[in-house]
Order: sequence, then structure tokens, then C-alpha cells
Amino acid sequence: MTSEFERAETVALWRERAAHRNASLRPATERMLQRAGLKAGLRVLDVGTGLGDVPAGLVPWAARRGVTLLPVGLERSRVAARLGRGRLPTVVGCAGALPFAPRSVDVVLVSQVAHHFAADAVVALLRAADRVARRGVVVADLRRSALARLLFRAGAGLLRFDATTRADGETSIRRGYARAELAALLARAGIAGRVERRPGFRLVAWWRTAGAAP
Repeated sequence: MTSEFERAETVALWRERAAHRNASLRPATERMLQRAGLKAGLRVLDVGTGLGDVPAGLVPWAARRGVTLLPVGLERSRVAARLGRGRLPTVVGCAGALPFAPRSVDVVLVSQVAHHFAADAVVALLRAADRVARRGVVVADLRRSALARLLFRAGAGLLRFDATTRADGETSIRRGYARAELAALLARAGIAGRVERRPGFRLVAWWRTAGAAP
């Protein structure tokens, strides 16, 4: 059983992460969905979905364009997955082994997940996302920067983050990518994608898959 404290702590943590994920991921995702061809029943897989805030937020955006979006999430945390199931169907599993059949969804989203893995595992994840998606993939992650570390430290001090949160944030920034590094990982995976810098020290890579219509 999940205690009320664990529930509140999990919700607060994942809502904070979702705000950062949404800011970097949303523009490229909307562009990819439009290029995929907005149609009824467009299925989107969000890897590392947390509470499902990001894909759930895309549903009204698509509805305004007359399209029913069908999001599904993949989440490692059983607590987060359980809390997110009120928003979208969520599968408990690991991003390192996507439990989905080839070309079983239209678009795959992978936001702020890759930096948790070693390079070889990231290459495998990119290939798996490319295999699962019929139309395209969007990958967003942190852009490593000395300035980002300085700003994070300043913000952590002002907001009085605890030591664990500070350490986690600094570790994530150190594990982020330079634009050329993320592009090199795509190349190793055999993927010809675009990598763009986004505000907030983020990188977004996106590409159309072999299953996409011309």
C-alpha cells in the first residue's frame, strides 16, 4: 500500500519533472504529430512517463484539431505508474527493454531518460524506439553546460533544496549531452535525425521512422 506521504511526495516530484519535460518536448512533439499526419486514433508512447502529465497534455491539443489522441505510458516506478493510470494507460517496465511490438505506436517520446544510461544502452534505446514507432520519434534531454550547473546551484540555494535533491540535479547536469554527443549516439544507432538546442539547457532530437508514409 502507498502511504499518503509517499503519494504526495511522488506527485510533487513528478509534477516538477513534468514541467521541465513539457517545456522542451512539446514544440517538437507537436511538429512531429503534424508531420505524422493527424488522424483519428493516433497512438503515442511516452517512455518514462511519470504521472503522464506530458502525453495527457497533448490530448486536448489534438482534440482542438479534431483528432483523438491515444497516449500510453511506460514507467519504471510502480507508484508513479499507479498514480498516473487515471490519466492514461501505463505499463510498468524499463526503457532499456521496451515491451512493445514493432510499429505498434505512431510516435514515441523519450524525455530526460537517456542521461540515466551508459552510451551503449542509449544506442539500444534509440534503436528500440525507432523499431516501435510507425511514424516518428522525439528524444529530449539535458544539455550539459557549466552555466547550467552554476544556475542550478544558485537556484538550489535560494529554494533551499535538500542535499539529495542538489546532488541528483548536479549529477543529471553532468550526465547531460553536448549537441554533437547526442548526434553521435544517433549515428551509432544508425538513425539520421536532427538535434536542436532548446531553451532551458535542453536538446531535442527527432526523426521520422522507416515506417512513416512519404
